[in-house]
Amino acid sequence: MSSQPQSFSSLKSYVPRHGPFDPCPPIGCKYYSTPPNLYVGFQPPGLPQFSPREALKKGTLWKVFYDYYDNPYRKGGRSRG
Repeated sequence: MSSQPQSFSSLKSYVPRHGPFDPCPPIGCKYYSTPPNLYVGFQPPGLPQFSPREALKKGTLWKVFYDYYDNPYRKGGRSRG
């Protein structure tokens, strides 16, 4: 068992299969985002919270569950690794 913490990225990618008789050109790499709550086994007590006004803007009360979405298809977007 490894003692190093696992690193993860909420941005995942895959390449759709393109068949030899597919009339359409290949799509290329597709991206999808996974929410942060998938990586938290349980909600510990005392998590930091946004103010009520900021929580309405962010869509969540708890800071650990907020994930900024950056469009990976837009040129010049923030790089995520």
